Amino acid sequence: MNWLTDFVRPKIQKTALKEIDDNLWTKCPQCGQMLFSKELKKSNYVCTRCGHHLRLYIEKRFKMLFDNGEYNEITLPRCPEDPLNFKDSKRYTDRLKTYRKSTGNDDAIRVAQGEIGGITCVVAAMDFFFMGGSMGTAVGEGIVKAAEMACKGNYPLITIAASGGARMQEGILSLMQMARTTAAINQVKEKGLPFISVLTDPTTGGVSASFAMLGDIHIAEKGCVIGFAGQRVIEQTIREKLPEGFQRAEYLKEHGMVDIVCERAQLKNELVKVISILTHSKPRLNTLSIERR
Repeated sequence: MNWLTDFVRPKIQKTALKEIDDNLWTKCPQCGQMLFSKELKKSNYVCTRCGHHLRLYIEKRFKMLFDNGEYNEITLPRCPEDPLNFKDSKRYTDRLKTYRKSTGNDDAIRVAQGEIGGITCVVAAMDFFFMGGSMGTAVGEGIVKAAEMACKGNYPLITIAASGGARMQEGILSLMQMARTTAAINQVKEKGLPFISVLTDPTTGGVSASFAMLGDIHIAEKGCVIGFAGQRVIEQTIREKLPEGFQRAEYLKEHGMVDIVCERAQLKNELVKVISILTHSKPRLNTLSIERR
């Protein structure tokens, strides 16, 4: 009998499983700093060293924006899950099951209604963790439903984009959502309701080429990537070196494509200011967020 193998080792393994969590630390993709997860949550997933804004889950996003973290989620229409019977290295239906299990979302969008600064709004937020936030028919239905709810209740509409573009597994049906979402946003505008587009990291492809860049006001989180094609693809196509900071929120603001660039801690405050001006409403001051020092 080997007492070291039979007795000591199992005890060490048991202790390790209790005390070590795979998500205990997160590495900042910008500066490489290892961030303690509990502290990262307190900072709203902003790196405490370099200020890089990490990608945010929809649930956290809603709780940050809505007053007291309270909102009513809107049930979205069901869509055909695999209209093209698509399969590459894995069946599309299997991919959907995997991402639904890992994110807890049915697809890459969720829509909610609630008060922001005391003003009732409809918010459609995208989830980059669900297949890169790619826009398929389900995302299109989500934007259309959000627009219908805004028109029905005369509420401001806010979209929060986080996407790599169209969903290739749905082919032409995915590209059609660009036209559908654009038409839905136009209905909101025709009714004279405010439409505010919040751009987060990343906002690219068919999403940036449709509803995400149609806002009355564009608000971008600090340092986020906004564009259509990737920087490397553009450089290879035009055979020129692009300017430093190209496709970043600050660069687009300098060139008139974005109206406001702000840190995540101040996003709600900026939204309340814009909504109150566009709706001629007085915001509820005690609901504004406080900037973290």
